[in-house]
Amino acid sequence: MRRQLELSNEAAAALSGNGDAILRALEGHVDCDVYLRGNLVTLEGDDKSVDAAATVVRELADLADQGHEIGPGTIRAVTGALDAHQSPAAILEDVVWRHRSTKVAPKTVNQKRYVDSIRNNTITFGVGPAGTGKTFLAVALAAAALSRREVNRIILTRPAVEAGERLGFLPGDLMAKVDPYLRPLFDALHDMLDPEKVSGFLEKNVIEVAPLAFMRGRTLNDSFIILDEAQNTTPEQMKMFLTRLGFNSKMVITGDITQVDLPRDQQSGLIVVGEILNEVENIDFIRFGGEDVVRHRLVQRIVEAYDEHAERQTPELRSAKRA
Repeated sequence: MRRQLELSNEAAAALSGNGDAILRALEGHVDCDVYLRGNLVTLEGDDKSVDAAATVVRELADLADQGHEIGPGTIRAVTGALDAHQSPAAILEDVVWRHRSTKVAPKTVNQKRYVDSIRNNTITFGVGPAGTGKTFLAVALAAAALSRREVNRIILTRPAVEAGERLGFLPGDLMAKVDPYLRPLFDALHDMLDPEKVSGFLEKNVIEVAPLAFMRGRTLNDSFIILDEAQNTTPEQMKMFLTRLGFNSKMVITGDITQVDLPRDQQSGLIVVGEILNEVENIDFIRFGGEDVVRHRLVQRIVEAYDEHAERQTPELRSAKRA
């Protein structure tokens, strides 16, 4: 089957950008050949594939006409949304935070669910592999809440657990020693706000970045609290953290249960808490997969390869997952 679609000048320019990179990415997500000459897109393949590809092209054209930048990530978002029978525009137009040239919005269906969950629930758990935007989106929502004065401060915390290296080998005082563990949170903050503003907020304790141990004994009111790398908490630490919740506060807990750095005989608090709080009202669990990875495409393939390897090594986990 052969079908031709006529596009606006803006949409044609967006699809022809970066050489043929956008068209090749589009071909990678649809099962037919795609050609662009001038304002005319030609699709060739079997009937079903051409129909599906035509829908994707129309959605991309609509987004381009509305001023969206079209890239390989946009194509993944559009095809993923269509597969889930959701509107791509409803996902990509949900701008969580905007700062100068930075615009933060969900790029996958699960990211949209995650953003909506954080808005609508007091406690949200984001569980999934690296690169799925768990921490980045949470920090963006925290910055937005602070700018709207919905909270008085942002608290970012992580367990200071070694991943192959020892804290004691690092120079400096305690804060200098834990700095490498907190650095990803600082990086996300600097993507959202000007460095001078971050420094000022840190000095005034409007933004607090601290290891999890510093949370003990506190009650956190009027705060947006993010616990990152939560797979490295013990069940006791997770309970301690969750019970710090105060009035008018929101908590987001993120982690990847496939990257636990605790001793082998120690359970992860992130795994245990899913069994304990799964049915509690106003607490939600969003589980990401390899399809939600929005870093370099190779990261998604790495995650999938490791998942497949883990299943081959432990077939009993495969049957448990299906159950």
